[in-house]
Amino acid sequence: MAGGQSRGYLNKPCILLIVIAGMERFSFKGVASNLVTYLTDVAKMSNSAAAKMVNNWCGITSMLPLLVAPLADTYLDRYTTVLASSSLYFAGLLALTSLALQWPWTSVDKSGFSSSLSWSLHLISLGQAGYNPSLQAFAADQLDDEEELPCTKNDQSSKKKSTFFHWWYFGICCGSLLGVSIMSYIQDTLGWGLGFAIPAIAMIVSIVVFRFGNRFYTHNNDGEIIHIKSLGGHIVKAIRAATSRLTCGEIAVPESNKSKVVEIELEDAPLCQQDSGSTEGGDKKTENGIVEILKVVLPLLPVWTMLLMFAVIFQQPATFFTKQGMTMTRNIGSNFRIPPAALQSSITISIILLMPLYDTFFIPFIRVLTRNEKGITVMQRMGIGMFLSVIAMIIAALTERKRLDIARNIGTSTSEALPMSIFWLLPQYILLGISDIFTVVGMQEFFYSEVPINMRTLGIALYTSVFGCGSFFSSFLITVIEHVTNSIGEKQNWFADDMTKARLDNYYWFLALSSAASFLMFMVFCRFYRSRTVN
Repeated sequence: MAGGQSRGYLNKPCILLIVIAGMERFSFKGVASNLVTYLTDVAKMSNSAAAKMVNNWCGITSMLPLLVAPLADTYLDRYTTVLASSSLYFAGLLALTSLALQWPWTSVDKSGFSSSLSWSLHLISLGQAGYNPSLQAFAADQLDDEEELPCTKNDQSSKKKSTFFHWWYFGICCGSLLGVSIMSYIQDTLGWGLGFAIPAIAMIVSIVVFRFGNRFYTHNNDGEIIHIKSLGGHIVKAIRAATSRLTCGEIAVPESNKSKVVEIELEDAPLCQQDSGSTEGGDKKTENGIVEILKVVLPLLPVWTMLLMFAVIFQQPATFFTKQGMTMTRNIGSNFRIPPAALQSSITISIILLMPLYDTFFIPFIRVLTRNEKGITVMQRMGIGMFLSVIAMIIAALTERKRLDIARNIGTSTSEALPMSIFWLLPQYILLGISDIFTVVGMQEFFYSEVPINMRTLGIALYTSVFGCGSFFSSFLITVIEHVTNSIGEKQNWFADDMTKARLDNYYWFLALSSAASFLMFMVFCRFYRSRTVN
């Protein structure tokens, strides 16, 4: 897209793609938000087994983009990748629907059910692996001034990029809100078949809209093919190069050359002056592909690692928060009962309501204090969200302690609702929503901007992989803690199926302390990190 757009505003293709992303989130959240209920009520899994399966599936879903994104950047254009992967996505949703409806070709025995369920969920994961990072990178390609370097001092380009990621997240939160609130109610009251069919229909509609919007898009296919070979032989070289790069104190090119730079080339432009001129001839291009990828990725790994506990915390609403809600009073009036998973919508509602206030009130206020045109840097934005997530877990631990005290004082059976409203859980949900506005949006901008232009699908995949590894890590923590507490005694099991005997409050305290440690390390690291972008 050429100029002609208003300063700071998004163009029509970006807006259309944000709507499409919201439709995809509706489909995904319509399945994922209440999946733990489906596993415990229909598949008859234990609480811990269902939570681990949800965590593992979310982990695979978020990690697969790391494998698919380099292929998409290298051998396919982003538009084609979105179309191909969305077809797999829809096939997985259709298979899940057929399983819930028990169509004739669907196995009904226990082993066949488990196999079909796993196959359907992982087909969704495979489709999403190419879909999400490619769609977001493709949408960002529609921005004006996309030819600008990420490290340019063009303030207008930087503000427009921040605006894009801000409203992109706002769009997917709107889709998530509808998916969580509407679909959880339909699934709990009208059945799982219809509850899975509607997300499948929404996905096929989004594919049609995306296809017919092609005439509005700008197709940016500047990336060069990377011939990946001799990976093992380059690992040591890549680590040495990345170490040298950190030692020299910069990720961007030297200050004296910044004004002359037009684009960071994957093969030809060194990321640190000390790395240049080390090899010559034809072998340099064939070798530099994987080396340059690792040189870009390795310095980002500390930030990636310190965000893992934040990702673990964000697995709780779809698992243990939902199980807590199932034990509490959920009535509104005499006929309506709130589906426990629907309370996850409070996260997205808080985001939708408060995100516009971020630009309108928070940034102008904080700009006066920081004297930064953007108000706060991307790193500061992520740090604020990490801190708020720690507070959310402290509140969650205190609330769970109160729930357990009530349960033990009145001796309520597991089949009866506690005389404690589910709305006691709202503060922890809302705080997680506010932390989302800061950290998740900051993560998207950080990982997108810290990689060269022709590796940006990989950058988006790095962002999603944080939540993938966080899901796996959450499952690992549950396994270890369950083993340790069971070895002490059955009454000590933190994840007991009887929620009056479980000790989720201890688990929440553990997450709060672990996340606080990650936050402190993140603060220290930020003092020494040199961004390749101008924040």
